[in-house]
Amino acid sequence: MASEQLSGKKLFGAFAICGAVWAALQAYLLHSFGFVWMVALADAGISTILLSVACWLINNNLRYYQPDRGSYIYLLVWCGALAAGCAAACRYIIPFFGFGVVYDNFLKQSFIIRLFTDFLAIGWMAMISALFYSQIDHKKTEQRKTEAEKLARDAELYNLRQQLQPHFLFNSLNSINALIGFKPDEARRMIHQLSDFLRGTLKKDDQLLVPLSDELTHLNLYLEIEKVRFGHRLQTEISCYEKCGKALLPSMLLQPLVENAIKFGLYDTTGEVTISISGELEDSYLVMTIQNPYDSQTSRPRKGTGFGLSGVQRRLYLIFARNDLMETHANDNIFTTIIKIPQL
Repeated sequence: MASEQLSGKKLFGAFAICGAVWAALQAYLLHSFGFVWMVALADAGISTILLSVACWLINNNLRYYQPDRGSYIYLLVWCGALAAGCAAACRYIIPFFGFGVVYDNFLKQSFIIRLFTDFLAIGWMAMISALFYSQIDHKKTEQRKTEAEKLARDAELYNLRQQLQPHFLFNSLNSINALIGFKPDEARRMIHQLSDFLRGTLKKDDQLLVPLSDELTHLNLYLEIEKVRFGHRLQTEISCYEKCGKALLPSMLLQPLVENAIKFGLYDTTGEVTISISGELEDSYLVMTIQNPYDSQTSRPRKGTGFGLSGVQRRLYLIFARNDLMETHANDNIFTTIIKIPQL
């Protein structure tokens, strides 16, 4: 709104200067025809005032009504009517000042010229006003479109975040239920860990990007819960350079990837499984790599791994507008997920 008012003031100032120049040129032209300066200035002043009123009317009309392509003929008619009104007003108002017969005859003979020049001036005003206000409308439309897209993106991001929690929560509650009977201490510890994890999740709900160090701290809470579920079978290796700690990434981006790795690494096996998580800075990217073993006879990582990877890829696209920030590989019974987070 402030920028629009500033642009409007600049437009008004520009046309005020143009009006003063127009009046000065007209007065000089009339004086060159032999009329005294008083007559020339009076004619130029009255003509310019009438023309300014007509230009204000056409500008004010276009401010609130933008004609479509089929309505420009009506705009030309409106400009012609205003020009005729200005020329006629000069023709019948100025003679009351009594500037003499010679001037009255000149005024009658110059009616067509005045009509034509007024039409050109009002037409230019109409064209500039139409372009000016259509540009403002276009900016407003783009702004509304951007705001709507941002609201839709934020809503989808929130929906993706909300989908992560119930799945993990149900699994954790089932594990707690299984531990209550024969390992009550473990169940109690898991409840505390789950509470800390969910509390951290709530704190992150309003954060789009967080430091990697904070994300890893939160991820460790999740891994501690999973280690209670799977016991000695789950081993993790986290290796990130110290300089990566301040790198930013979307909050809770790693948890679904690690959950996916645990799912395909442990669900179909009975032995120990090591999930490795590594991070490094390459150029202007934070590169995170998650690896897990899998049984090619029972798992099918090449055909997709459900909501985890698709949800992460969708979040990366919504935040960075790129589809090339995640890739997966399956070689030698090792499934690898690599994500690249631009450091803006």
